[in-house]
Amino acid sequence: MKVGVLSDTHVATLAQGHQLAEKLLAGPFSEVVCILHAGDHVHPEIELCFAPRSWYAVRGNMDRLHVCLPEKRIIRLNDWRIGITHGWGGSDDVLDNVINSFSGDMPDVLVFGHSHVPECRRIGSTLLLNPGSPTEPRSASGPTVGILTIDDHVSGEIVSLI
Repeated sequence: MKVGVLSDTHVATLAQGHQLAEKLLAGPFSEVVCILHAGDHVHPEIELCFAPRSWYAVRGNMDRLHVCLPEKRIIRLNDWRIGITHGWGGSDDVLDNVINSFSGDMPDVLVFGHSHVPECRRIGSTLLLNPGSPTEPRSASGPTVGILTIDDHVSGEIVSLI
């Protein structure tokens, strides 16, 4: 199973959302069965652009219109528990804040955003995946998204959109 991972899309209009979705669904998300969004969607209906794929999202600090979305959640895909949150704090604090927010209930995978800087690594048995931003990158990697591959084990990768 392939899962698309987004964060910090910051799309202001549905036209921008459709343009982003078209690019991703024709490219790195062509085989994904669902999409995880770790917040800062900005436009409250961006998920419609990715239909009919299942969509699991949380609210980011720029999502004032998304009051119905949780700040964090844990979903189950196959037998894997995946935590999703946006993150907060300065660039040196985001990862610690995210990990601490799930202390006592650490999932197998932790998807987060906020920094706009892609990251994929393990701490202990937990896979941490920040897909960066496909629209407003803040690293030399340029615009990026993430892919989770889930089968007997779970792995993640960062995909450059350049």
